[in-house]
Amino acid sequence: MSTASPISWLVTGARGQLGHDLLGVLSGRPDDQVTAVGRAEVDLTDESSVRATVRDWLDRSAGSRAVLLNAAAYTAVDPAETDEATAQVVNGAAPGWLAEEMAGRGRLVHVSTDYVFDGSATEPYRVDSPTAPRSAYGRTKLAGEQAIAAVGDDATVVRTAWVYGRHGGNFVRTMTNLEAQRETLSVVDDQVGSPTWSADLAAGLVELGERVDAVPPVLHCTNSGQVSWFGLARAVFEELGADPERVQPTTTDAFPRPAPRPAYSVLDGSAWGAAGLTPTRPWREALHVAMQQGFRD
Repeated sequence: MSTASPISWLVTGARGQLGHDLLGVLSGRPDDQVTAVGRAEVDLTDESSVRATVRDWLDRSAGSRAVLLNAAAYTAVDPAETDEATAQVVNGAAPGWLAEEMAGRGRLVHVSTDYVFDGSATEPYRVDSPTAPRSAYGRTKLAGEQAIAAVGDDATVVRTAWVYGRHGGNFVRTMTNLEAQRETLSVVDDQVGSPTWSADLAAGLVELGERVDAVPPVLHCTNSGQVSWFGLARAVFEELGADPERVQPTTTDAFPRPAPRPAYSVLDGSAWGAAGLTPTRPWREALHVAMQQGFRD
């Protein structure tokens, strides 16, 4: 069930890849109020800054339904290995502060990640699959999920994976640029996931936020289907009208990184549809639509 009554939205991480698309979706809701904050407006390592920002917004939202979309995170996976303390505050503690401030006053929709799993599965991870993060990033994101769960109020954690969009750095933009710069590329073929267009994810998060009835505490939202990074790179080349044979497969071992990457990142999205939310489209269809908008710098 949805509501047509006005909503007051707070979007954190509004300058980021997903934040840009969330604001794009919300721009189509002229009757709603939207407050967008990024690093310049709120310091997620400062508890007083986080709480004051939410309280001020809630006070200004009196009389409207309040929905907070938390797209802010410490997403530098490799640097987190040596800066886990900072990542822990941003990814682990701050979501708990948000949940506490929102308790009894509105809905929190918090974005999490496939990195909370160990990546060793052979079938899609369900929302209730055991978590076992192998990286600092994954550990801190799981801590954020747990902090929200401890509050136990109107909040939903939405895990996603392999997100790309027109804003910010991401795999699809990188492949698009490299196609014009290199004759051949080597891309890992032993990591599998579900590429997710940030515009589709944003639409799903807004749909979830506007619901007036109860929603599950944890959901998964990605574009459907699965592919390796190698397969995704070839699909990008195809969309560009380039020869996909210019992309050659390689292994994760050939590109060692400080943080371990999940070999399998596919998330089971059945709970999303079971909650009455719009099913996501296949990743290949989403990529085609996204690439029509242009991804080159």
